[in-house]
Amino acid sequence: MVHKAEFPEVGDLVVCSVSNVKNFGAFCNLDEYEGKEGFIHVRDVATGWVKYIRDHVREGQKIVCKVLAVDLDRGHIDLSLKQVNEHQKREKVQEWKNEKKADKLLEIVSNKVGKSMEEAWAEAGERLIEEYGTLYNAFEQVTIAPESLKEAGLDKKWSAAVVEVAKENIQAPIVTIDGTLEITNPKGDGIDHVKTALAAGKDVDDTAIDIHYIGAPRYRITVAATDYKEAEQEMKAAVQKITVAVEKTGGSLSFKRKEEK
Repeated sequence: MVHKAEFPEVGDLVVCSVSNVKNFGAFCNLDEYEGKEGFIHVRDVATGWVKYIRDHVREGQKIVCKVLAVDLDRGHIDLSLKQVNEHQKREKVQEWKNEKKADKLLEIVSNKVGKSMEEAWAEAGERLIEEYGTLYNAFEQVTIAPESLKEAGLDKKWSAAVVEVAKENIQAPIVTIDGTLEITNPKGDGIDHVKTALAAGKDVDDTAIDIHYIGAPRYRITVAATDYKEAEQEMKAAVQKITVAVEKTGGSLSFKRKEEK
């Protein structure tokens, strides 16, 4: 994937391919910026003293670096490998892979519409990025809410092709949240009332809700949705339905959300 910007900005994380390793540092091609090369000074390769630089980087290796400085006039880009932790590296690599996939999807869209990639970027790609932040996020969100494309202002033929390609190639993201219900009912047939109440909690729109027994009087409730906001709303609705049903038959209920780590 090639960025529309000519150079990265200071502080950006960039995916690089190591092209040449010297004792004093390593030269890298910036995979997201066509024709751009960066340099990692040996002091920015790893924390502490680097005795053998090739113990840390080698030609052909794919790495993630942080941009330290950009000299637009000279075309120099200074990079740091040691300032990128494993979590940042994983996230950046996944983002890079997603955008490469999105580029391929846009190519499929352009073929369906019968236009070139240049036209696809001008008439659809750039508008999608403006509306959704990234091209991959655009395809992902379209699988969830196709109607959101109206805000991007695409021509109908582009919109139809984007929706079709997104649904064929992108799986809608799923998040899950859970919590614990404690339900008691003093009546002799209380367990039947509890089962009825729990069944009511599962009947919330088309949301995927799972409730299973942990141990008297506790039950685990899990909600799956396309985003955390929706999941929280559906969890609240489900617990409310269960609470009403429990209290209607003389029972009591307490609920505790599991904290996300």
